[in-house]
Amino acid sequence: MRNYQGSEIRNVAVVGHARSGKTTLIAALLHAAKMTAVQGRVSDGSAVTAYDEEEVARGTTMQNALAFAEWQGVKINLLDTPGFHMFSHEARAAMLPADAALVLVNAQTGVEAVTERVWNYAAEANLPRIVVLNQMDSPRAGGGQGLSALMEDLHERWGRTCVPVQLPITGPEGFHGVVDLVTMQAFQYEPNGSGQGRIGEIPAGMLAAARSAHEALVELVAEGKDELMEEYFAEGTIPEQHLITALHEAIREDRIFPVLFASGDTNMATDHLLDFLKVYAPTAAERAPMAVSGPGVESAKAMEAVHVGGESHSAHGGDGDGSAGNGAGFGGRVEKIDTGIVMRSITDQEPAALYVFKTMSDPFAGRISFFKVISGVVKTDTMVENYTRKGQEKLAHLSVMQGRKPIEVGELHAGDLGAVAKLRDTFTGDTLGQKGAEIRVEPEAKPEPNMTYAIEPKTRADEDKLAAALHKVMEEDQMVRFFRDPETHEFLVAGAGQQHIEAIVSRLKRRYHTEVTLKAPKVPYRETIRGKAEAQGRHKKQSGGHGQFGDCKIRIEPLARGTGFEFGNEIFGGSIPRQYVPAVEKGIIETAIRGFLAGFPVVDFKATVYDGSYHEVDSNELSFKVAGRLAFKKAMEQAKPCLLEPIMKVEVEAPEEFAGALMGDLNGRRGRVQGMNARGRSTIIAAEVPMAEMLSYGTTLTSITQGRGSFHMEMKHYDYVPAAVAEKILATAKRPVDAEED
Repeated sequence: MRNYQGSEIRNVAVVGHARSGKTTLIAALLHAAKMTAVQGRVSDGSAVTAYDEEEVARGTTMQNALAFAEWQGVKINLLDTPGFHMFSHEARAAMLPADAALVLVNAQTGVEAVTERVWNYAAEANLPRIVVLNQMDSPRAGGGQGLSALMEDLHERWGRTCVPVQLPITGPEGFHGVVDLVTMQAFQYEPNGSGQGRIGEIPAGMLAAARSAHEALVELVAEGKDELMEEYFAEGTIPEQHLITALHEAIREDRIFPVLFASGDTNMATDHLLDFLKVYAPTAAERAPMAVSGPGVESAKAMEAVHVGGESHSAHGGDGDGSAGNGAGFGGRVEKIDTGIVMRSITDQEPAALYVFKTMSDPFAGRISFFKVISGVVKTDTMVENYTRKGQEKLAHLSVMQGRKPIEVGELHAGDLGAVAKLRDTFTGDTLGQKGAEIRVEPEAKPEPNMTYAIEPKTRADEDKLAAALHKVMEEDQMVRFFRDPETHEFLVAGAGQQHIEAIVSRLKRRYHTEVTLKAPKVPYRETIRGKAEAQGRHKKQSGGHGQFGDCKIRIEPLARGTGFEFGNEIFGGSIPRQYVPAVEKGIIETAIRGFLAGFPVVDFKATVYDGSYHEVDSNELSFKVAGRLAFKKAMEQAKPCLLEPIMKVEVEAPEEFAGALMGDLNGRRGRVQGMNARGRSTIIAAEVPMAEMLSYGTTLTSITQGRGSFHMEMKHYDYVPAAVAEKILATAKRPVDAEED
């Protein structure tokens, strides 16, 4: 393939809710562009961007994938993204390398929960959005109410600037073409899946509707541009060539969100969609300069707000909560640059720099790093510096990716997307480039997992391979965490939800031949006391020669929740020598860690040693440590010991029609609903729920909301376990085993 300049490149993230047909539409676009001889299908695993064995087996996209179409002198890079809420963090990560978002809406169901979410991701990243109403071939398009119902849904959610630039042609045979409202031509298709349209006259029955829609489009394009308004009032319209240029600018500046119609499954209107992307989508070269960290800036915290295009944007492209973005809009001029910020233009004339936005582990090629060329020209076999990790890498065998297949190229220009294999120390989020021209693109904050499971290798051989295999999985998926719980000593794997973690386990088996068993993790309960108590611990042991003697009296009392442990010393008159008091404290702490009721650490109490006795010969630190242990155990028996459980702060987002069922479910989990807020057509429910009740919540949420809900939770505080629940916990728990007193 030939080399493409930035002005000939379109980087498009294809986003939308699950089952909106993203992977199928990309397969249709590639077939229409003659990049594939036969249109790939998700159902049989032949779709170009559905190559992962787990995705094929489960029938859903779980990670970003990249493909490209060469179309009439331009290269269109297509980023396929997941639509299932559990993997929406991948869609957010796709916003940085993209220059526009193709937002797919299922014509049968309209805008869904994840559609709104990815729309917001694109808005945060200042990406122009192009709406495609897909699956128009379905008789249920528009919920059976046609185009008016679909457009009403879009306008209600995203405003009147969502405007059709096409009209669908339908008839007894169903959807079979579109009317281009700019050129006022009709494109009609045969149901053979070739994707090649036949240009003709607008059907007579649609002519009046097409003229009305054309006038509405022209009027909206002219708004806000004085010279266009003058031309519009003088001529009554805008000439076609002027309209094409003005529409391109309006899309690039986020003043208009065009709406198109297609069917990926039957490959209808896909060639016209490729034409639209070529003419109207922003080019890679039109991207405004990117706000990046300059030399010596070590942290994203040094990057403060800059003004781009007259609006305030975060320098790392988010809104302060870890949102994805690149901190620059289209066509804006930089009004202010704060200390520590460098504005790097997307042009060949700047020093070479690239940003790694994805890592894939291939069993044959090894680690493959996907990158965007931020500036300059990157050539095969060039030595570059890893600005993030301070090392050097060789870019051997530069490629562009067609799904899983790498196609070697000699060079890539600013704005293009490529890949390179076998970089030694480069990972997702790293910036590389020409030595002496250091910059750093700030990656988005790593997404936080929602669910954790304990993981056990099935055999000793699996145990030896587990850590290495999981680290390869973690290189590919930024959501995955793997760690050992210092309290329960379990190996834990954390992910977006149960399906995500099950997919990880399956991938370990398929790809890395490592078999593991998943178990619900142990809930980190705590123990505490509700009352005061005093007790004496006396340790005396005689075995010939020097013996052991320690005697102490302690008082324990409860503290406020979250305080932890405090130790007090009220010894006077030398009843216990000063050097032995720390040993008493150590004995109390060691015993408290092992627990009293069920082996969970005792917290939020104060222990005070106030009296005791010693022997001038037989007393030592060990004796007083044992005495402290004995005193603590006796005091606990009288201090009304009880269990504490972790309470999670939970935020659930789902369409408003499911709010009642969700609140009922949370109440059934001993949750306390703190409030509800509306966000578009979605409802946000805030609640506090015991961790023990949330271990399987992801599965229940998916069932209640038909996959349209999502949740996030984080540790809030500890609270008392109700007596009935505590009895069940204590019935199955093992009491702590006394340690050797000597």
